[in-house]
Amino acid sequence: MNEQMQKLINNLIQIEHVSTTLYLAMSAYLANQNYTGMANWLRVQSEEERTHLLKLIDYLTDRGGVVELSALPAQPNSFGTPLETFQKVLEHERFVTDAYRKAYEYAAQNDQQSAIIIQEFLREQVDEEAQSKTIVDRLTLAGNNSAALLVLDQELGQRTPAGAAGGAGAAGG
Repeated sequence: MNEQMQKLINNLIQIEHVSTTLYLAMSAYLANQNYTGMANWLRVQSEEERTHLLKLIDYLTDRGGVVELSALPAQPNSFGTPLETFQKVLEHERFVTDAYRKAYEYAAQNDQQSAIIIQEFLREQVDEEAQSKTIVDRLTLAGNNSAALLVLDQELGQRTPAGAAGGAGAAGG
């Protein structure tokens, strides 16, 4: 693996590392606001991002690359309303997709093995963005209707980790 490809994969590792802590911070924030279902959804998402992080680390080490784990930025402790929180999730997922797209463009020309693994993540990003957009759209529809927010909160609380009994749950996967 050439140095540029190693650098790009380390960048993806860092992004996934930040993602897992960002979603964990969001989860804690919403739990503190008594949106326990939304908090659950974000905690499951945090674990999914950690799985991505570990997969990339394993891939890089299996290819003889050097993993560079950088310091993580401090995460905020407030994210606004549930809608504002999930708008930030959607924005972050779009950022992640863009990073994978750029890495794929390079890998497709220079490292076919890396292109394959990056393409797997790009396929998954379609679902990541779609889930986030659905939640944003539904929160927008709910507006300030507390009953609608509580129903959505309850639904998002049914999400379970991938591979767990009960499947992906509502608006999750």
